[in-house]
Amino acid sequence: MDSAVDSPTSLSGRLWELAQLFVKLGLTGFGGPQAHIAMIHEEAVARRGWFSEDQYLEGVAICEMLPGPASTQMGMYTGYLRAGQWGALVAGLSFIAPAFLIMLGLSWAYFRFQGVPQIEALFLGISPVVIAIIAGFCWKLSKKAITDRAGVAIALASLLLSWRLGVNVLLLFALAGVAGLILYRPNLPPDQRGLAAGVALMGPWLSRLATLPGAPLAVSSFWGLDRIQTYALPLTTFFLKTGAFIFGGGLVIIPLLETAVVDDFGWMTRNQFIDGVALGELTPGPVVITAAFVGYKVAGALGALVATVAIFAPSFGFIMFASPLLRQLRQQPWVKRSLKGVLPAVLGAIAAAVIPLAQATILQPTLPRTLFAAGLAGVALFALVRLRCPTWQLVAGGAALGLLAGPWLA
Repeated sequence: MDSAVDSPTSLSGRLWELAQLFVKLGLTGFGGPQAHIAMIHEEAVARRGWFSEDQYLEGVAICEMLPGPASTQMGMYTGYLRAGQWGALVAGLSFIAPAFLIMLGLSWAYFRFQGVPQIEALFLGISPVVIAIIAGFCWKLSKKAITDRAGVAIALASLLLSWRLGVNVLLLFALAGVAGLILYRPNLPPDQRGLAAGVALMGPWLSRLATLPGAPLAVSSFWGLDRIQTYALPLTTFFLKTGAFIFGGGLVIIPLLETAVVDDFGWMTRNQFIDGVALGELTPGPVVITAAFVGYKVAGALGALVATVAIFAPSFGFIMFASPLLRQLRQQPWVKRSLKGVLPAVLGAIAAAVIPLAQATILQPTLPRTLFAAGLAGVALFALVRLRCPTWQLVAGGAALGLLAGPWLA
């Protein structure tokens, strides 16, 4: 906070600077969370010198520790350092608003023209790329999350409990945090951690919370005035809960959303959900903006607004009101141990969510379309992991290939 206090620029001037910067980043922030964090560093530290390298790295560490989209929270934290709580609010809103408006327009277009052959061809190319992006994220996260046999056991237990038994993902994360406190205490021998992890997470096998859905909800009118009274509270409750528990980055939203919106609530089909994730990857800004797509399907533009506000509200609360406490908590050994247990569970939950999504995406009605989808997913995964191609370029390339190949594969 020192840099904000010492700055000679007035508060209103600093807020205006933050608004200009983060609107620009919100419009040009393609490439995912790591690209966003790098762009914020370039603009706030390297070019403008608003605060030091150490202050920035401390902010990154705090945001990585928190649930929620880390890159969006880093934008809020930058605003907090620059102009206090008002700065965090302005920076966060300026970064999110462009992505929200773009997603709102794309959601309208998607549901308005769904079924048009060109749109189907477009997503025939996009959806396999998104599966590859999620799988690539799992690969990268595995190198960070799994450092010993305990991590392997937690990840496998999370995968099995989520995929085969339908155990609620938030329950898994809570159990994994407790398991981390136990397993990584200093006096536990490393050779006992793998077995203990499996025992710790296999307890809730009876806690199957998924339900059998009926027919998917029909798409709302544009504004959603006919539905918002019915769905405002369910949307708010669900997305507040989701925003408070998406440890590990924006793509962790996938397992939390998929089970609920497809299986539990029946708000959309699995194919519609993966298409919504694809649109989230295609837009600049945070991939968590997929919440707006879900909200639009349920209750139009008002539903999209409710879902977006709810999913980002915990992040604003963490940064605006708890930053001083978070600086102290980050150093606590029990926090580090707990997070060390959560990350492998996140990996297992995402892997469990990929399986049905990949089946819905790759298993097409005809063999040529299936081969095309499988081949495109494999090529995209190679380009992402080995060649490190930006995700938005892969999504755009998949869209172009889908448009070209779609008519021939019909």
